[in-house]
Amino acid sequence: MIEFSTHLRSKLPRAQTTIFTKMSTLANEYNAINLSQGFPNFDVAPELISLVSKAMNNGENQYAPMQGIFELRQELSLAFKRFYGQHYDANEEITITSGATQAIYSAITTVINDGDEAIIIEPAFDIYIPGIKINGGIPRIYKLKGDDYHVDWYELRRLFTSRTKLIIINSPHNPTSTILSKDDLQKLEAITKGTDIIVLSDEVYEHIVFDGAKHQSVAAFPELAKRSFVIGSFGKTFHVTGWKTGFCMAPKKLMNEFRKIHQNVVFAGNRPMQVALAKYMNNAENYVHIHQMYEQKRNYFLKLMKNSRFTPLPSKGTYFQLFKYDRISDEKELDFAIRLIKEYGVASIPLSYFYSDKTDNKVLRFCFAKTDETLKKAAEILCKI
Repeated sequence: MIEFSTHLRSKLPRAQTTIFTKMSTLANEYNAINLSQGFPNFDVAPELISLVSKAMNNGENQYAPMQGIFELRQELSLAFKRFYGQHYDANEEITITSGATQAIYSAITTVINDGDEAIIIEPAFDIYIPGIKINGGIPRIYKLKGDDYHVDWYELRRLFTSRTKLIIINSPHNPTSTILSKDDLQKLEAITKGTDIIVLSDEVYEHIVFDGAKHQSVAAFPELAKRSFVIGSFGKTFHVTGWKTGFCMAPKKLMNEFRKIHQNVVFAGNRPMQVALAKYMNNAENYVHIHQMYEQKRNYFLKLMKNSRFTPLPSKGTYFQLFKYDRISDEKELDFAIRLIKEYGVASIPLSYFYSDKTDNKVLRFCFAKTDETLKKAAEILCKI
């Protein structure tokens, strides 16, 4: 082994391997059913696979333009105009990224400098706080309230200081599966009015909303849209998470700065996937009904779990379902989740992982973006506990 003696000062000294990697590794080790990490285990649409192959065979294998191929940016521009009434210029206000994670990190880096504050709403996806800290920023934490995980926007407003530069919102929300309402967005619009605060809106599950509800994008609120980055994911919409292809939309002034970061992080995303996605998106029927499939899976999983001792919390979007286990055990979430893998053979994610102070409410997150056979096998085990 080669030794390196120079001292390296870590930018994230407390960072560890993510819980998703840990639980998936344990699931593999114990041959457990993996409902932990958020990825579908069913097939991708054959037409989309065929379009990628065709793109590769047609020579679409070299660098894409830094901002992404025009055809895909144009499809996004048309889609956002159709769904949210907001026009984003395909040339100047849309960038295709190497996954939503890269888009989120690049947006944070665009905004946050040393000493700047960013408001994080917890439980929160685990990449937000590290992105802020790497850039010298200071996370200011607001906790969602109640079993319905709602926001008191005027209480959140009290976190504002002269150093507040960014608010990160996420709807549909991972990990709680809640959604922000029209009233929520109007209140966010009101409390940010007259400030220089920028909003980063993580909307990667925009097409997975249930029970007749409508996704409320910041793009649909003109005053919010003027100060917002909107982040999306083709991986979530078309269940191709391994393609790591996402996008960012923002007004020209914000996008100009975003692209300075983007081009120096990855320069450009995957070209053949972009070509295929552009052609596939040309038919909106390929994605506007995706919520129906996931709603059916949610309902199926809940039906299978009806006679279990787990208590379901409302899932209004995403492909996750929360369950309380306080009628089963008083163990800490991580301990119970590990025991579920080792003793019963089902992997989940403890909700405490998504809190910076490890708040423990005896809640686990299960991913139902799986085949019916997988969900049935998992539920049969969980119902016996």
